[in-house]
Amino acid sequence: MAGQQPYIAHFDLDAFFVSVERILDPSLVGKALILGGSRERGVVSTCSYEARKFGVHSAMPMARAVALCPHAIVMQGTRGQYSKFSQWVTDIIAAKSPLFEKASIDEFYIDLTGMDRFFDPLQWTIDLRNEIIETTGLPISFGLASNKMVAKIATNAAKPNGFLQVLAGKEKEFLAPLQVGEIPGVGEHMLKTMHSLGIMTINDLSAYPQYLLEQNFGKYAEVLQQKALGNHAGSVHHFHEAKSMSTEHTFSENTSDQDFLQAELMRMTEKLGHELREEGKMTNCVAVKIRYPDFETHTRQMSIAPSSYDDELIKVVKDLFGNLYKQKHAVRLIGVRFSELTASSLQTDLFENRVRKASLYTAIDAVKLRFGKKSVGRGKTK
Repeated sequence: MAGQQPYIAHFDLDAFFVSVERILDPSLVGKALILGGSRERGVVSTCSYEARKFGVHSAMPMARAVALCPHAIVMQGTRGQYSKFSQWVTDIIAAKSPLFEKASIDEFYIDLTGMDRFFDPLQWTIDLRNEIIETTGLPISFGLASNKMVAKIATNAAKPNGFLQVLAGKEKEFLAPLQVGEIPGVGEHMLKTMHSLGIMTINDLSAYPQYLLEQNFGKYAEVLQQKALGNHAGSVHHFHEAKSMSTEHTFSENTSDQDFLQAELMRMTEKLGHELREEGKMTNCVAVKIRYPDFETHTRQMSIAPSSYDDELIKVVKDLFGNLYKQKHAVRLIGVRFSELTASSLQTDLFENRVRKASLYTAIDAVKLRFGKKSVGRGKTK
């Protein structure tokens, strides 16, 4: 990607845990909400913007938070739901993005470098944000810039529930008036030292003599000033979804041959089904992904009864593909993903046909183990 203009988007789900609680209980909307413990003990995990107005913030002792905002609703939080909503957003981003990194449960980076040949990166990012909001109901903000650091700071400036682009070459201008604490890596102790030196804004830091910075921050002084100028070399790392398995194939030539596409989907599904059984897992959710030559990407998923059996999974994949595919359109890439994986057991009902099916797949896998994964394959079915 040498010589190309970098485009990095940073997405952050606004007050994520609070937003999830409000979706689960709409009566909480608009009210001061504090999550993390009881009114008498514990620390604040997070809080709503309504509570932040009173000075409440994360890591604050709960007793102090309640004293500042006595009318707040205090909850421990519905923890089992947070990962579910996070995965929902992850799946949407994964289906659309050429390269993305999940930095935390509610934070994502997307590398769109080079994609400006096919679409406007800002409009693409706006469309993705709108899809996340409309699909999940979660508010989300993003920043779009030439590097990860500036994109993240832009996201913070865009909150709540907004977006902001910092054009290439405007990084220093954008950063200059912001408080120096906005720079990632400037912690509380470092911030106090900077304030004692008269460094209040990022512009103050960029203009401060480096040799004087080195007296206080050593070799890190140069890094700080580079950040103040908007320079950052961090790259977006490919995200590996630990609780899912997937496979996809980019064709050397675009194709609209449905028989070929169906056969490729069957091959992929059998491959993943075998891997599921090897790992003693079942999938509760199946997804199919299609990317067209202009990089327009679509995905569709379906929740299913837990399964690792090829015939059951192939039927779901074929149905998803049939509902998703634009007839007669050439395809650049197709993929299959299994998610919401669970430990395997003899599946669902223990009727005789299920026992026989389990025995059949045990025999098939034994043949593949001995003679190779390609030694047994499924014939074409309508």
